[in-house]
Amino acid sequence: MSQVHALSDDQVGQELRKMTAFIKQEALEKAREIEIKANEEFSIEKSKLVRQETDAIDAAHSKKLKQAAMSQQITRSTVANKTRLKVLAARQQLLDDIFESASKRLTEGTKDAKKYRVILKNLLLEGLYALSESDIQVRARKADYGVLKDAIKDAEEEYRSKTGKETKVTIDEENALPEGSSGGVSIVGGQGKIDINNTFDERLVLLQSSGLPAVRKTLFGANPNRKFYD
Repeated sequence: MSQVHALSDDQVGQELRKMTAFIKQEALEKAREIEIKANEEFSIEKSKLVRQETDAIDAAHSKKLKQAAMSQQITRSTVANKTRLKVLAARQQLLDDIFESASKRLTEGTKDAKKYRVILKNLLLEGLYALSESDIQVRARKADYGVLKDAIKDAEEEYRSKTGKETKVTIDEENALPEGSSGGVSIVGGQGKIDINNTFDERLVLLQSSGLPAVRKTLFGANPNRKFYD
């Protein structure tokens, strides 16, 4: 039977020191591992946070740049639109002034009786050709009746010569044109149902409507944005 020898105090102390040294070494290594892992995780988390903050700063900066660009674009558009409207308003005012000036000068066409007689004859002929009726009424200012009678004779003769037809034109004295009008005539046919307005005022209105594009082009040049023309 084997005999168990008891350890001496020195041996026990030596064993304890060995165990303590081993445990301490294990603890140091474990602590080192934990520190290394913690440092790695800290570096990863730090990099992640830095990246997130950088992305946030970049996004905020990009947003501000876009907002600034948009604001600048809106400002430019607003200024350009206001400028365009001012230009259009100035052009329209010029056109209005031109036609207003023309309106004031319409009566000048009635001062020379000889020339006015020819004008009235031609205005009458337009109505006679359009209506092609045997009996026509014409309305004019009372002040024009004298020269109008001569113009009627001229128009009847020319109409007969050109068409081979007879027509009788009478002055509708019951419905004279306003004395404040600029001149010209209104030709009535179709038993009073058709009225061809050949007064100076109406002709200017028609000119203002049909001739406005040509006037604009003459004054301001062709519109580069206009793709279609009548």
